Amino acid sequence: MPKVGMEPIRRQQLIDATLESVAELGLHATTINSISKRAGLSSGIISHYFGGKDGLLEATVRYLLNNLRTTLLAKSQGGCSAAERLMYIVEANFSVVQQSASSTKTWLSFWAQSMHNQQLGRLQRINSQRLYSNLLYSLKTLMPKEDARQAAKLSAGMIDGLWLRAVLSQADEAGFKEAEHLAKQFIDNLISASGD
Repeated sequence: MPKVGMEPIRRQQLIDATLESVAELGLHATTINSISKRAGLSSGIISHYFGGKDGLLEATVRYLLNNLRTTLLAKSQGGCSAAERLMYIVEANFSVVQQSASSTKTWLSFWAQSMHNQQLGRLQRINSQRLYSNLLYSLKTLMPKEDARQAAKLSAGMIDGLWLRAVLSQADEAGFKEAEHLAKQFIDNLISASGD
């Protein structure tokens, strides 16, 4: 009989093992066995908790998405200006968690697979919409609504593009900091240009 209260611990072990497996083997070579072996758990527990590999992959992506959300909320919790909130959005997307090897490789695999997997595609659309709406929320207070919509689209593209370039060039922490700085500078320039 399983111990009471072990489910959240086991779920997290499996998510962590999935991140490690995808980072080392890639998404296609990651199997239930490679995950369960890394977690030190039986392969049957994946089906028990997640319904199979696809359910575990979805839970892993949700975990990464939740980390993004939590990082942003922690930074902006004490109240901040619209411009500060925009900078916090950038910082959340370039946080240490988002630049770890296991996270970056999982994100890349997720993006590629989201074009072929309906559920992962839905999560990608949610992720894209969340970034856009977070940016738009603050930008609307700094510029006219139509300008804010365009600025939010441009800023989201810049954040994703700079993060992707940093990952693909295997940037170190300084490289990610530079990418973060460029994204912040881009948003500052958009705000300045709207006031002209």
